[in-house]
Amino acid sequence: MSTLVRYNHLPSFVNPFNVAAEFGRPVISRYHNSLPSVPAVNVKETEHAFELALAAPGLKKEDLNVRVLKNQLTISYKSENKTDETTEKFTRQEFSTSQFERSFRLPKNVDAEQIKASYTDGILTVELPKVVVKEAEAKDIVIG
Repeated sequence: MSTLVRYNHLPSFVNPFNVAAEFGRPVISRYHNSLPSVPAVNVKETEHAFELALAAPGLKKEDLNVRVLKNQLTISYKSENKTDETTEKFTRQEFSTSQFERSFRLPKNVDAEQIKASYTDGILTVELPKVVVKEAEAKDIVIG
């Protein structure tokens, strides 16, 4: 059976709920807010394809990016917001960015050229069609 492997971008020993407590601080602290938020992904295998469903409510389709490079599927999002407020005495500018990235190693039986993605009702759906992978056959070579 083929599997999709998730790449973690945080070390496995980092637990966002225990980081502050281990350093003698309250559990709700500035460290908790600085950790990146990564959306959940459901993976479903059917007879003809794998289907990934990524929960991304409230995001703009234009800010989502799905890329395949060297047998690795990467789903990323980046958005930048800027607000300006100007009066006679001061100018205030606030910048905010939000982003995430999820990567999956594709099995050998996925046809990377036929991958399709759609974004509906806050769910990014990526269809990864399967192909039949032929095993390398042994061939005897006649010595001339």
